[in-house]
Amino acid sequence: MTVRVLPDSLINQIAAGEVVERPASVVKELVENALDAGADQIVIDVADGGRTLISVIDNGGGMVRDDLACAICRHATSKLPDDDLLNINFMGFRGEALPSIASVSDMTIDTYNSREEHGWQMDCNTGQIRPSDWEEGTRIRVQNLFARTPARLKFLRGDRAEMMSVLEVVKRLAMARPDVGFVLNNKWFFPKNQKLDDRIASVMGDDVVGRMLEIDAVSGSNSEMKISGFVSEATLRRASGVDQYLFVNGRPVKDKVLVGALRAAYMDVMHAREFPLCALYLTLNPRQVDVNVSPAKTEVHFLEPAHVRAFIIKTLRDRLSQTIAKPVLSAEQKLVTSSSGQIFHNHRPAEVNRSNPPQRFDFGLMAGAFKVSSPLRDVVHDELNKENKNPQNQCVESDNTVADDRPLGRVIGQFGNKYILSQAGDKLVVVDQHAGHERITYERVRTHTIKVQPLLTPIVINMRAEDVSAVLSVADEMKASGLHLDAFGDDAIAIFEKPADWDMDWGAMLKSVADEVRAYGHSSGLSERLHLKLANWACHHSVRAGQRLDYAQMDALLRDIENTERAGQCNHGRPVYRVFEMGEIDTWFER
Repeated sequence: MTVRVLPDSLINQIAAGEVVERPASVVKELVENALDAGADQIVIDVADGGRTLISVIDNGGGMVRDDLACAICRHATSKLPDDDLLNINFMGFRGEALPSIASVSDMTIDTYNSREEHGWQMDCNTGQIRPSDWEEGTRIRVQNLFARTPARLKFLRGDRAEMMSVLEVVKRLAMARPDVGFVLNNKWFFPKNQKLDDRIASVMGDDVVGRMLEIDAVSGSNSEMKISGFVSEATLRRASGVDQYLFVNGRPVKDKVLVGALRAAYMDVMHAREFPLCALYLTLNPRQVDVNVSPAKTEVHFLEPAHVRAFIIKTLRDRLSQTIAKPVLSAEQKLVTSSSGQIFHNHRPAEVNRSNPPQRFDFGLMAGAFKVSSPLRDVVHDELNKENKNPQNQCVESDNTVADDRPLGRVIGQFGNKYILSQAGDKLVVVDQHAGHERITYERVRTHTIKVQPLLTPIVINMRAEDVSAVLSVADEMKASGLHLDAFGDDAIAIFEKPADWDMDWGAMLKSVADEVRAYGHSSGLSERLHLKLANWACHHSVRAGQRLDYAQMDALLRDIENTERAGQCNHGRPVYRVFEMGEIDTWFER
């Protein structure tokens, strides 16, 4: 066959197939251009799901006539001043969006730049430019999308589905730039200069109010990498990853390294089929990440993905593991209250002093093994004796000062042999005794060194050469979970040590690890199995629902919960306690 150069019209349509997948793709490209132009107010209008009209108006810098003439030329851009693809600090940069969109639609551009006396309008079908009375920024109108490519048009979904995709794009861009105002179809409003917590609530919904934890950490002495934003409490989750907003250097991304790190951080506080909410902003040197990976610019490649993943996991786990502090339940709580009344956690609970832990009852690792230590035992018994001598004070504490010093308050009693009731100041606290002790037991056994069993005869598993390479790339991570392995030739893996008392199909497990490594660049399969094993053990060896506890045992359990990491939820993600304000209780009785 003869080699020939394709005509420009066909080249543009091929490029459009990469950049313009659907109306949401058009909105994304045009809004990103507006942000790069310095706009702080963007108005988007979409008709019929984007089939008949997409209009994006911004108040950015606009273009002069010569720039407008070049704007729809392929690979024309104003965003690479030094031609360095490793130093990209813009939302868009490829220079393919406008010519690609113009090749599959009827597009017009109105723009004004203050360096010229009047604005200009371009008909992108003909390339004709004429004077315009446009007075600020730029407006781009895209009509009859895919009219010239009917095959693409018929693959679009219904108008409602396409509109929801457009809304999701606008939400992600609005989360990326809380300082910019967005309006979509005069129905969805995101005001400019909005606080991040307000923007999160308006994007994710009112159920996140008061249930998001602030993240702010740097990696390295030179702050080479920083992560900030908010993540949800472990008891706040979704059935999918729809409310996971991830950003790298201000760019919205759907990156497998970041998603995997988020999943690993929540592994022992949330069910595997549930998803946390987040708005996380990762900032690092542009030369440490390649954003020039795909035309859609939703994927990135990190120079050191393992370092990025480890930093995120440690940061999130440290935040989730912080123990209960007084501010959680006391009037000293420091909260960020938005103008609309939305409240977000903004405190940093104090860590437990490991070198000098507080005295407490030792529940042990087996349910029912309640050993009360002295002298704390005498103190508690004295308090109980006082209550017994004064029945009026047996259930309600007369002096709330003591209760305020204890985050989970002072025990009132037990309800249904399942729940511990306590008073913390003017709040009622209800604690699930099984969930609370399950978390305590899990955290204690998790800190023990994994018991490893050396094998006299290694377990040899035959695998494809590419699977062997994938498994060996995460061998150090698996060794931390008690599995020591190495290559056995080019097409086999030999296991020399394994976690004691573990019986499983090691061939199937390593095959799943290899698949995960090739798909995501990492694997958490073995650590997840270890977590499930420890979680099940902790569940079976904890105080049961229906078990009667005395006052000393209940008080001991509350004190241990206060000083246990991730104590707000059990190993399966269920809440450990609920707090009811006096005002809320009053409304129950119409007071």
